[in-house]
Amino acid sequence: MPVKGEKRERSLALYETILKLRDLDECRRFFEDLCTPGELRSMEQRFDVAVYLQEGLVYLDILERTGASSATISRVRRSMLDNGAGGVMQEVIRRERLDQGRETPGQEASETAR
Repeated sequence: MPVKGEKRERSLALYETILKLRDLDECRRFFEDLCTPGELRSMEQRFDVAVYLQEGLVYLDILERTGASSATISRVRRSMLDNGAGGVMQEVIRRERLDQGRETPGQEASETAR
């Protein structure tokens, strides 16, 4: 059984490896190797929820756009505000302007059909 310091070191190795990935495609493939499709969908959905929370959307609108349950939306909100990493997610969303002008699922198709 790993000792506490060794476990922490292994956890850090994951994040250091992620930082060393060359590009978006390699990053995507890395996570496809590491995670199940369901785990990836869950992380992607939680990220979308975080962005929409940052935009100030209410739970019902987030649920409609992402399909996330109110429990998931609540957990993401708590993680971002109460027990996360000190607002890093919010800062990245703002810095990368991910909270501005996002399309809703199906919006692109309906606009293309016009």
